Amino acid sequence: MLENGVSRTYQEAFAASKHQIQLPDSDFFDDDGRPKRTGTVWTSSAHIITAVIGSGVLSLAWAIAQLGWVAGPAIMILFSAVTYYTSILLAACYRTGDQVNGKRNYTYTQAVRSYLGGMNVKFCALVQYANLFGVAIGYTIAASISMMAVKRSNCYHNSGGKDPCKMNSNVYMISFGIAEIILSQIPDFNELWWLSIVAAVMSFTYSIIGLGLGIAKVIGNGVIKGSLTGVSIGVVSESQKIWRTFQALGNIAFAYSYSMILIEIQDTIKSPPEESKTMSKATLVSVLVTSIFYLLCGGFGYAAFGDESPGNLLTGFGFYNPYWLLDIANVAIVVHLVGAYQVYCQPLFQFIENNASQKFPDNDFMTKEFEVPIPGSKPFKLNLFRCVWRTIFVVCCTVMAMLLPFFNDIVGLIGAIGFWPLTVYFPVEMYIAQAKIPKWSTKWICLQMLSAACCIITILAAVGSIAGVLDDLKVYKPFTTTY
Repeated sequence: MLENGVSRTYQEAFAASKHQIQLPDSDFFDDDGRPKRTGTVWTSSAHIITAVIGSGVLSLAWAIAQLGWVAGPAIMILFSAVTYYTSILLAACYRTGDQVNGKRNYTYTQAVRSYLGGMNVKFCALVQYANLFGVAIGYTIAASISMMAVKRSNCYHNSGGKDPCKMNSNVYMISFGIAEIILSQIPDFNELWWLSIVAAVMSFTYSIIGLGLGIAKVIGNGVIKGSLTGVSIGVVSESQKIWRTFQALGNIAFAYSYSMILIEIQDTIKSPPEESKTMSKATLVSVLVTSIFYLLCGGFGYAAFGDESPGNLLTGFGFYNPYWLLDIANVAIVVHLVGAYQVYCQPLFQFIENNASQKFPDNDFMTKEFEVPIPGSKPFKLNLFRCVWRTIFVVCCTVMAMLLPFFNDIVGLIGAIGFWPLTVYFPVEMYIAQAKIPKWSTKWICLQMLSAACCIITILAAVGSIAGVLDDLKVYKPFTTTY
């Protein structure tokens, strides 16, 4: 696979020179011939927070409502601990062998190829890229809901509450898709740092607003709503209680999902120190920050609405004052999702483009870059294949979002599909291979037990989410959904 961001000719020259001469120290290039990486703990944390604190936070109050005050927060803490631990294992697999001078793995799939090989590589690629495709669909749905919330809020107040302000989501999904087509032409992670920082700030903005409104509503109610076991049977049927409980696991898993892009983020980090050490610190910062936010937002959301907690927290506050604050929150969600969409899709973009360049190295459509002058800035490098393929990808995601606009069910399904294989199974297996942990040793058995337990959780979450989607499809008409 070709290395990202470096021209084919330059890569070949460096690859040949590695076997003939000692590469000189350089202020401009790393040990693999790539331009110097400049990522730090803070830029990596920004990428992670951008990816993690996304639309998933909005469904956590609903998830806790299905599980109750005991199981809800406990499962959230458990997911955060598992995600942190397995992310540390995965960070140690960025370099094969020695952590300082070992061969770099530029992508998640490449790391799996280096350590496990065989069918594991195909399985990893299938799950990772299908999950990324699903995330793009989920973010399109979430962004359209927030855009409609702003429009409906203003409509409601302008009409004095007389207009029901029903609207179709399609135009908003298409608008979001157009923005993503333009931004998808940013070549790689190294040029996305500014978008990640903006998106991370936006994620804090709407999370804080949601938290603040939740606290205010709890104070206004004068009581903490909710129960120890969540939504009771009677309000929902026994089967609905089971499916919703499983679906809640998927929603929480989705909220912590970022392992699939961890290696790609780690590949932006400068060294020394070792990339794994920097990534471990960034992971700790990010998981602590997101876990605190998640517990506060989900907890206060459930305390405010109880068993009637909405699937999207911000939609539960209605269109009443301070409606302008809700508008700010929803705009922040849209801006954040614009950036998070790009952060998540970069690994898939690079995978397709690298393979295309490898198979057709002499095809100008695949490899040639044209410089497009930009006044006051350096020229933009346009690649025709990148332009066409990424546009088609965004269009497909947008159409799928228009076909399946079920926010909670889609979020739960995406979280379920990706959690065990990408967050637990592959990091555990690669770490066992990297650290050469003896089979049937105490550590090996503990790691396998962790993996098996998470596999069961993933299956249950997937079943619950699929049941939810099937239930939604009974009354759904494609492309005509209004809110």
